This record gives sequence, structure tokens and C-alpha cells, in this order.
Amino acid sequence: MTETAPAPDLVATASIVVDAPASVVFDILADPRQHARIDGSGTVDSVVTGPDRLSEGAQFGMQMKRGFGYKVTNTVVEFDENALIGWKHRGAHVWRYEIFPEGDKVRVTETWDGTANTGFAKFLFTLLGLKGTQKSIEETLVKLKAAAEADAKKA
Repeated sequence: MTETAPAPDLVATASIVVDAPASVVFDILADPRQHARIDGSGTVDSVVTGPDRLSEGAQFGMQMKRGFGYKVTNTVVEFDENALIGWKHRGAHVWRYEIFPEGDKVRVTETWDGTANTGFAKFLFTLLGLKGTQKSIEETLVKLKAAAEADAKKA
């Protein structure tokens, strides 16, 4: 079950406890080829370009679909092995995953942080709201939990 935290405008966030080591969770997040496996939005199709494992400054291209197909190029802007990874594309918003130890489990918090948006982008996101983004985050975390726990059992 995901937990949703109250968030300021232009931030959507939720967290979930995962019964797997931080390294297993991070391996999924740092491998862009696994992003479609855990995507709760239904928009991530496949990796177009990029390394097998992400690192600070790494770029990766994704084939997306939302009514029609399109491509985005993301850049990793936050990185701390087994603890934090975040990326962004043309927009000022960042998709961030934080992993916190909780005994023999970990708490994973996913955040869509749009606080750096200004001008029309800020107006548009404020107008549209983040309800869909919030739902996608919660569904992604459920899929990430299932994938990480399955991978941990295989290891």
C-alpha cells in the first residue's frame, strides 16, 4: 500500500515499503530498460538510447506514448548509489526516487517535483493539477515493489 504525503503545489509524491535490499531497488531504477516494467502511467514504451546503467549526468532516450508516440531524452541530475536517483527532460520538473533503510526493508519515495517550473509551464501544471501524476506515482510504486521483491527472491 502506498502512502501519499501532503505536498505543496507542483509536487506529487508517495512512498511504499519494499521487502528488498536498497541495491535491488536501485538496480531497477538505474536500468532504463526496466522503466517500462514499473511504469504506472502507461506512457513508457521502451528505451531508445542510453547506457545499461545510469549515473550522474547520463542521458537516456525513451519512446513514450500518450495518445500518440513521441520520444524524450532524460538527463540524470541527482544520483547517490542505492539512495537517490532523479532525472529530467526539457521541462524543469524532476522525477526523483529516494530509498531509505527501514530495518531489513526499504522505504521508496517517488516524487514529481515541478517547483522549478516558471511562466507558462508553472501556470499550465497549476491549472491542470497533478491528480493524474499522483495516481501514476502510486501505481509505479506498487509495480516497483512487486518487481524488486521478485528480483530479491531470485537473488
